[in-house]
Amino acid sequence: MASDSTYNSALSFMKWHGAGNDFVIIDSRGNGGVVTQELASRLGNRNRGVGFDQLAEIRSSDVADIDLDFWNADGSRAGACGNASRCVARYIMDAEGSHALTIRTTRGLLSAQRDGDLVSVNMGRPQLDWQDVPLAEEMETDHLPLDGDPAAVGMGNPHCVFFVDDAEAVKVASIGPTIEHNPLFPEATNVEFAEVRSRDEIRMRVWERGTGITLACGSGACATAVAAHQRGLTDKRVRMELDGGWLTLDWREDGVWMTGPTAFVFEGQLTPTFLKGL
Repeated sequence: MASDSTYNSALSFMKWHGAGNDFVIIDSRGNGGVVTQELASRLGNRNRGVGFDQLAEIRSSDVADIDLDFWNADGSRAGACGNASRCVARYIMDAEGSHALTIRTTRGLLSAQRDGDLVSVNMGRPQLDWQDVPLAEEMETDHLPLDGDPAAVGMGNPHCVFFVDDAEAVKVASIGPTIEHNPLFPEATNVEFAEVRSRDEIRMRVWERGTGITLACGSGACATAVAAHQRGLTDKRVRMELDGGWLTLDWREDGVWMTGPTAFVFEGQLTPTFLKGL
């Protein structure tokens, strides 16, 4: 939690992206954390701040290599963010010269690995019971009572997955926010639109809760892969094309592993003037 004196000086940050899913990353190890809802929402403004799909704050951990917290661009908290986890893992592993990392999030303990330029993270086992997604009332999560027959999957945050004939034709900007705030989802939901091309390939587009349309969504990619296999449409390992690039999803016994590229874009400092009043 930030104190009144936290922002007396400039605050360092980094900008990364994974398959076009972009993040501000703040390394707060050693000072107990500095990010607040107000800072996250101000930073998330692409015209008056830096802009991001999610903000990730790295904190010291007593049970893992690091703790990791996430915020959406509107300042709300996010329970999971797979691509941000991969970017942070790359940052830490590069700095330490390691090839494996443990990360504690509100989702639990996650494992990350690096193989060359690709970084993988185990996003944990999917949540397939209605109360774990969560949904507002008891029902089967494979087929929700909504037009389009979507499925619900929890990956530390809620997801609603629609299977469509043509992902490019979906009006994501108009359908996404309507489903995001449907009463069936008491914590709102991310919304995915998936076109199954084959047993091992999916095209997916996404509307993220608290952010809007993004070029990729790691937890959404995991949820989509799970929902597709649950419906018998794909195998447990698939390649997925998102607006920003490709990810590989592999649903194993210990969880859903996601693999893809990461990119360090730039680093900078937030000025005391920008931080004034926070």
